[in-house]
Amino acid sequence: MSFSDRIAGMRERLRHRWMYRSGDGTSAAAGTGAAAKAGGLFSRLDRPGMRGILWRAAAAIVIVILLYYPIGMLIVHTVDDDPDFAPSAADLQPGGSEAVAYAVALIDREVNENAWTANDPFFMPGFMLDNMPNFQQGIMSALARFGFELTDQLGRTRGSSEADSDLQRAAGLLQYPGNVWIWNPSVSLAPRASSESQYREARRRLMNYNTRLAAGSANYDIRADNLLATIERFAADLGSSSALIDRHLTEDAGSLFDSGADDVFYLTKGKLYGYYMILKGLGTDFAPIIKERNLQKPWNEMVESFRKAALLDPWVVMNGAPDAQFQPNHLAMQGFYLLRARTQLREISNILLK
Repeated sequence: MSFSDRIAGMRERLRHRWMYRSGDGTSAAAGTGAAAKAGGLFSRLDRPGMRGILWRAAAAIVIVILLYYPIGMLIVHTVDDDPDFAPSAADLQPGGSEAVAYAVALIDREVNENAWTANDPFFMPGFMLDNMPNFQQGIMSALARFGFELTDQLGRTRGSSEADSDLQRAAGLLQYPGNVWIWNPSVSLAPRASSESQYREARRRLMNYNTRLAAGSANYDIRADNLLATIERFAADLGSSSALIDRHLTEDAGSLFDSGADDVFYLTKGKLYGYYMILKGLGTDFAPIIKERNLQKPWNEMVESFRKAALLDPWVVMNGAPDAQFQPNHLAMQGFYLLRARTQLREISNILLK
């Protein structure tokens, strides 16, 4: 049966359906009119060349759908592990904290410049990514820990003083989950605060604090015990990351197709990169303490270990058996550098204790 015959048959069936379903002449007439309109539509679709146009339109829609995600993913995907990244001149305020400036610059880069992808809805290409979202959330995890240390230790004069309101608010906002979009019907029909909006507000609070610090109206207590407490907390957080790697190695090592290995790898990579940047800033902020305790060499070696760990970037993350001959295990290699950096943090804390 030809395309024209199928159109004619559909038109005839539609006309009969409208006529015989109605019991009075008015309804039948209305049905006949509707059938006539439908028949006119089908007649227009049956014009010469229309079938080719429909096929081309359908093919174009399919091609657009098939290319939207792959091309969009290539455009959006950015694992920005630039080791030479530094705050802008506007962020580095004379008299302010360089570590805080690094935090401000990292939030701006990941949220505003690179675009936050961890909460992308299904109709955005970033929804199909996993390495970039995990890397970004790892960075934010390190910044959230630093935010707590600012509130509890660095931004106060001894433990009995009042916590800085900007730092306190920033620390809470940085703890906000990274996968929250503006609307999630499974949780609530009302719009919600997105992850980006919370992180932007945290950035604004940190900028306010650094501006007040530069003006002499905020505290930043540069003492050996404060630096000791901060790096001890960093080391403890890295301990939890090493436990995550160890669990994955125990449960899934040797699996040829391990879809979770890259998630663990890039989450840890982001955290190591975030700490690397913060520690570079702390090295400048606490330069007098580091020099006084003769810590320049171990401090630089520790920062270098973080840099090496943060720059690991295999084309495909493999989770082979730890003693495999040919299949590498990138999680084990990352875990080695992580534990080396953590050990060096502990060594520095031991020196600060003396």
